[in-house]
Amino acid sequence: MIPVTKTTLPDFDDFASHLKDVWHTAVLTNNGPLVKHLSAALAETLGVEHIQLVSNGTLAIQLAIKALDLRGEIITTPYSYVATTNAILWEGCTPVFVDVAPQSFCIDANLIEAAITKKTTAILATHVYGYPCDVVRIQEIANRHNLKVIYDAAHAFGVRLNEESLLRHGDCSTLSFHATKLFHTAEGGAVVCRDEKVAKRVFLMSKFGHVGEDEYLDLGINAKMSELHAAMGLAVLPKVDEIIAARCERSGWYDRYLADLKLQRPGVVNGLEYNYAYYPVVFNTHESMMAARKLLQAHNIFPRRYFHPSLNTLPFLHKNLQKPCPVSESLSQRVLALPLYVTLTRQEVNMISSCIKNAITV
Repeated sequence: MIPVTKTTLPDFDDFASHLKDVWHTAVLTNNGPLVKHLSAALAETLGVEHIQLVSNGTLAIQLAIKALDLRGEIITTPYSYVATTNAILWEGCTPVFVDVAPQSFCIDANLIEAAITKKTTAILATHVYGYPCDVVRIQEIANRHNLKVIYDAAHAFGVRLNEESLLRHGDCSTLSFHATKLFHTAEGGAVVCRDEKVAKRVFLMSKFGHVGEDEYLDLGINAKMSELHAAMGLAVLPKVDEIIAARCERSGWYDRYLADLKLQRPGVVNGLEYNYAYYPVVFNTHESMMAARKLLQAHNIFPRRYFHPSLNTLPFLHKNLQKPCPVSESLSQRVLALPLYVTLTRQEVNMISSCIKNAITV
């Protein structure tokens, strides 16, 4: 079977060496030494000042919303994983969907201002597949209207734009360290904050708002990363450059094998240092995508309709939130994320590409 992704595991001995540290300290949680070590290492690797590790990427978004005191309406993208919308709803805010740009698949900055009302407090956009939103234009709009900006950067680990970490844009950027990500802690995530005070509030809120034995300074939940998860992260982090290089090589194989097909890909961005997080292709029609998916599955190959459905069509949304987003809705009906992971072979990429060619040229 060829799945859409496979977790990249570190050398077991490297992981075990960090686990020995856990056994030595007998500290398993509560901001232990491995979490502190991983936090410092990630700050250096990613080129950011204020990073708070948490237990998953969804809680990272929720904590960013809460730490920034957001209320009312949050302008967001319909083309993302459902966690982006769920976090807004879970925090009692209202998602206002703005369609995406057909080249980048990220929120269309040209449409944002028309969606701003007196109730708007923030923009929450996703760097889709690790490709950057129009961060300059979005910040200009936010400054004009006194709005906060959060980026769901779950796909953007290590991405740089114009020689600067993409995570430095916005008031907060959130990361997922889920096992499917190129850098992972099995389960985990982080909030990167521009302002130190916001970072301290995220940290406090992630541990029940609790300081010392009996002092509670803020509303809080339990979003702490454990030492066991930090151990995994410390074992994986030194391999990140190798992981990205391997994914880049496999993406290049796809580029060559699929070159003669008219499959849409996200547009090239000047000054981008990409991480090769995903390899999405957009077919001309829903029918051709489904035909390719069916043939791939018949060969025990399992791509993913990532993202589907368009989030503005989620069935549990109130009808007045289900505003048309035709670009996102069209993309979600035609996209497949193809298998991409470190151990994927060139022969397998060739077979996947051949299946797609056979399916759409019948």
